Amino acid sequence: MITLQTFVFNPFQENTYLIWNEQREAVVLDPGCYEEAEREEFRTFILEKGLKPISVLNTHCHIDHILGNAFVTREWGIPLMAPGGEVSAFESVMSYGPSMGIFPEQSPPAHSFLKGGDILQLIGLNWEVLSVPGHSPDGLCFYLKDQALLFAGDVLFRESIGRTDLPGGNLELLLSGIRSKLFTLPESTLVLPGHGDPTDINHERKNNPFLSGKFG
Repeated sequence: MITLQTFVFNPFQENTYLIWNEQREAVVLDPGCYEEAEREEFRTFILEKGLKPISVLNTHCHIDHILGNAFVTREWGIPLMAPGGEVSAFESVMSYGPSMGIFPEQSPPAHSFLKGGDILQLIGLNWEVLSVPGHSPDGLCFYLKDQALLFAGDVLFRESIGRTDLPGGNLELLLSGIRSKLFTLPESTLVLPGHGDPTDINHERKNNPFLSGKFG
């Protein structure tokens, strides 16, 4: 059995996910904890639950999704795995953050880089890495088939999609990737996005205006 907890962190209201197994081994996805109070909330939860974080995964490297990378990897001495095509995004965060009123701690370099088609073995689960660029240059989703879960990052939201007006964005590439990589998943698959409420593949196939032809 697995257990999942969602935290909403930083000024961008980003969803940070913590998932763990019966042995209390945990994976952290897109740690966005920025303020000290957010870091303390995250630390306290893990201590109270007796969890043992083993890895950090980044779906992509925009500032709101990596603000807690340094804290989490340092606090628990665990490796970071991130998209191989977004190294420049790590580097640019330090330069554009202050213009947004955000003063991030430099994320450590990734321990390993991920690409579409990779299969990770973490906390006793198979994590299929899906490449869906378009919101970011090398955005990834993590699919847990046996659990019918999809960690979608900022690729797909409830009745919306990730913005494509940032560097490396491409609307057609994003829409194509969603249709070919995500909408081919079982309709009951629960979609856990980088912001906002969960959804599922069936709902998005039927109701997402960006993919049903209602917009554009």
